[in-house]
Amino acid sequence: MAEWLNTLLQGLLLGGLYSLFATGLALSFGVMRMINIAHGDFAILAAFVAIAVVEPLGLNPFVVLLLIVPLMGGFGYLLQRLILNRTLGQDILPPLLVTFGFGIIIQNLLLVMFSADTRSLDIGALGTASVALGGDVAVGVLPLIVMAVAVAVLAGLQWLFAATPLGRAFRAASDDSEAAQLMGIDNRHIYALAMAIAMAIVAIAGVFLAIRANIAPTDGPARLLYAFEAVIIGGLGSLWGTLAGGIILGVAQAIGLKADPGWGILAGHLAFLAVLVIRPNGLFARTRER
Repeated sequence: MAEWLNTLLQGLLLGGLYSLFATGLALSFGVMRMINIAHGDFAILAAFVAIAVVEPLGLNPFVVLLLIVPLMGGFGYLLQRLILNRTLGQDILPPLLVTFGFGIIIQNLLLVMFSADTRSLDIGALGTASVALGGDVAVGVLPLIVMAVAVAVLAGLQWLFAATPLGRAFRAASDDSEAAQLMGIDNRHIYALAMAIAMAIVAIAGVFLAIRANIAPTDGPARLLYAFEAVIIGGLGSLWGTLAGGIILGVAQAIGLKADPGWGILAGHLAFLAVLVIRPNGLFARTRER
């Protein structure tokens, strides 16, 4: 019983990491109506930038986050403002092709610079520290930190969208970009700010991923898949739905891995398929037919 309880707790906390990946993807789709195919590759890029800073300088990875997050945020703003805004329109194909190209470029650039070897970030004893909950049940400190950060990010975004002028501008540009522009909103700037926030969250997810596990330059597409599944499970348009989707995906993978080492990833995909069959729009969908 204790073993299965530990498994469920591990899966639940893994959902926090998946939620961080999903939140950035949900934000770019929710505001710009754009699917960023390079989303996972940007997370891996942030992780390898962190590794490139940590290894020679010996800094704590959590300290490096203070550098990587604004750096990726600024990169996201420029990327959207200078390139991706030009691809937006009625046709969804141009942004798909452009971001797909960015994904290929990032993967090959990282392969050239870091080779195909896997890397990770070392945080010392914190990486294996755990909190005993009684009996044989315990949870890792690092997964708890990741979950706390995921909840804090979602709470911050919820406040941003609900209680700030910028959030209202995001909602207006998402609902009707032409009407928003007529009301004086600079859609190009608003979209770039949304991508900056998405990239900042992606950077957090990428660094936490490198702390939790070994990563390779070609891991981006798998992270995109998990993020996409978490977004769809939770429902498009629901910020907290990304957390629910990440938790469902994480728990399914943990149970599958416990049952059979070869079933971990497959169990997550099966859970995604099951939700699609039962609730095609996701569990907490808020999008309207357009």
